[in-house]
Amino acid sequence: MKATSLDDYLDGFSAFPTRRRKRLSMLREAYTYGVPGMITKSMTDRLAQSGHYTFHIGTPDPEMRRIASWMLTNEKDRKKIAKFIPRIWKRGGREDLKLVGLLLANMSDEELGENGWTVFLQLIQQRVSVEVFLETAEEFLRGGRTLPDDTWIQDAAAQSEVWSQLMILLLSLDESRCEAHTVLIKQTPQGGELFERIRNRLLERLP
Repeated sequence: MKATSLDDYLDGFSAFPTRRRKRLSMLREAYTYGVPGMITKSMTDRLAQSGHYTFHIGTPDPEMRRIASWMLTNEKDRKKIAKFIPRIWKRGGREDLKLVGLLLANMSDEELGENGWTVFLQLIQQRVSVEVFLETAEEFLRGGRTLPDDTWIQDAAAQSEVWSQLMILLLSLDESRCEAHTVLIKQTPQGGELFERIRNRLLERLP
């Protein structure tokens, strides 16, 4: 019999499953709780396609936070969660990416094994939507992290065209930092429409 709420569903597990496939299956089912009835399959299919996600269920934010909280509470060895994060990200569902952001934002660098910003960037092997990147970065800030220092941003931007664009998105979260990165903002290769709107806003505010 299917559980009637997310809490009921999670209460059916005494701990986070040990097998990776079971973990992914458990999370995929957890995402279905709390989804408004008005969100139809055709709508979520279109959202998934437009965002290049493997699926997009439409799980509300409170339920996503509840799932992340349950994982962090019920898996005592945070390093096991850290090792599992790349598998969640790789599956590529919209909710998977959201969950990864919540987990990274609420785990220490020690638990993750290295700087949380670095872990996040290393997950991004190819382009990621502006929405997902900014959502995750803002979650980091809400979780108490600060933006990386200027040297870190410069070094990251030098790694690839994609990362240079991501650094500009980071700078958009603290525009007081932009003057120190004028060359980066001006010379980074062209991106998509939303990226260019953000870049142009930063350029307009440079002295």
